[in-house]
Amino acid sequence: MFTGLVSDVGEVSSVEARGALKRVRILCAYPADQIALGASIACAGPCLTAVASGASGSKTWFEVDVGAETLDRTTAATWEPGVRLNLERSLKVGDELGGHIVTGHVDGVAEILRIDDFDGMRRLVFRAPRALARFIAEKGSVSLDGTSLTVNGVEGDEFSILLIPHTLQVTTWGDRRAGDAVNLEVDLMARYAARLTETAPGVEVLT
Repeated sequence: MFTGLVSDVGEVSSVEARGALKRVRILCAYPADQIALGASIACAGPCLTAVASGASGSKTWFEVDVGAETLDRTTAATWEPGVRLNLERSLKVGDELGGHIVTGHVDGVAEILRIDDFDGMRRLVFRAPRALARFIAEKGSVSLDGTSLTVNGVEGDEFSILLIPHTLQVTTWGDRRAGDAVNLEVDLMARYAARLTETAPGVEVLT
């Protein structure tokens, strides 16, 4: 479980194909002795398991195995050396829940349609996959590339968010350009609420 509050920006240093999965090594600033084997780390959204870790010079590295399902549903298939990734380690009991509840189970990929920079901030407009658009509501939460963000507006399958200078400084969002694909996880409560209305007899959705 995560909050969508990015705690480090890592960099892919190597990608090795191993049949239907890829072994990815990621450089980060986390202390090496704090990355346990089997630990969950959100890497640009997907929750991945650390299968090896160590230190190289001033940098820590950890490795994850990215399976076929993750490669199919996320941007992980495009990762290559030099790609920067938003990182977040999993919550511990007693940690502050400052963003929103994020599972690291990416639902699909959204596309950046437009970017407007002004006053040190950045407004982005995205197109969500049609099947996921109904879970995105104005003033609701979404996780994009592992970042907890508030939806500013929704029109059909398009939605917009606003990034403040701090978010641009401590994440990969300053690197993004129109046309880029980003990992999208819709709000957990919205997904369950929609599922309940589909399956529970006599339940009506208020509009």
